Amino acid sequence: MKGAPGGSGGPSGPAAGYSVVVPTLVRDTLADCLAALAAAHGPHPDRIVLVDDRTGPDADPDSLEHALTVLGDLREHTVVLRSGGRGPAAARNTGVRAVTSTWTAFLDDDVQVGPHWCDQLVQDLAEAEPDTGAVQGVITVPPADGRRSTDWERGTRWTAADMAYRTDVLKQVAGFDERFTRPFREDADLALRVLDAGWRIRRGNRATRHPVRAATRWSSLKQQRGNADDALMRRLHGPDWWAKAVAPRGRIRRHTAISAAGAAALALAVAGRPRAAAVAGAGWAAGTAEFARARIAPGPRTPHEVTTVLITSVLVPPIATWYRLSGAWHHRGAPAWREAAA
Repeated sequence: MKGAPGGSGGPSGPAAGYSVVVPTLVRDTLADCLAALAAAHGPHPDRIVLVDDRTGPDADPDSLEHALTVLGDLREHTVVLRSGGRGPAAARNTGVRAVTSTWTAFLDDDVQVGPHWCDQLVQDLAEAEPDTGAVQGVITVPPADGRRSTDWERGTRWTAADMAYRTDVLKQVAGFDERFTRPFREDADLALRVLDAGWRIRRGNRATRHPVRAATRWSSLKQQRGNADDALMRRLHGPDWWAKAVAPRGRIRRHTAISAAGAAALALAVAGRPRAAAVAGAGWAAGTAEFARARIAPGPRTPHEVTTVLITSVLVPPIATWYRLSGAWHHRGAPAWREAAA
């Protein structure tokens, strides 16, 4: 997207420094993330800012210190901050306030940068045009051991876990919106605001590996909380925000229709209208079956996967609909971002 940026953003080229911000809940993946960063060839970051977003009894300092031991010589260039359990958006903002470099590179604590990541990042930044506000890394998900990916594993591919922004650009657009308290949509919201401010975002060449997170049978149900964030995105960026962010549109309209059909079937049955209830019930069953088929068909189709998808396909539509409606109500007064920035 073309436009005249609101600031110079500092120099590009090999002399432009960078810092790395890693928000974390100090999961088991953090040590691998930091070890990969320490081992990467090329100019190391000016500073690593590790933002501990744990609260209360979960904030065991020993577990964090253990993870930091893998940094080696980079340990003396690492700053540890706390953000009070307010979510990844607030944690990243906390980290940015400690950055003085021209560029700020964000990494999630469950990714592993490639062996030449530092070299590749510096090259990506050197090639950035003056109106480039951010450069995205290439995220790869390890193959699923020769089988088809499960429904959960396919969802892992929609991530932006390695993104470098000009630090001045982050300040220009007021950083991440801290109303996004989950690791979902906060990155898309920031990107849209940066684009609206006249900057470009381009894809770089550096590679980062994103292993699939561990999942339970009910993980897809917890994911539906993100529908509340989608409601906020609609308020901030309009109904076509999906297209602007080049994001998958999702199935919320179908989920709402399925949920409405199921609720109507129950209400009509209670009201003593069996024929109408049967029609509504058939609509619910058809919609649920189509949803389950769409999730099962591209997957490994193992008994466990099929059972998991069948069970959750019944539960996802009403849960998704509930979160979308509750999000719309909660954020009903949120102005469009341009209005708020004016």
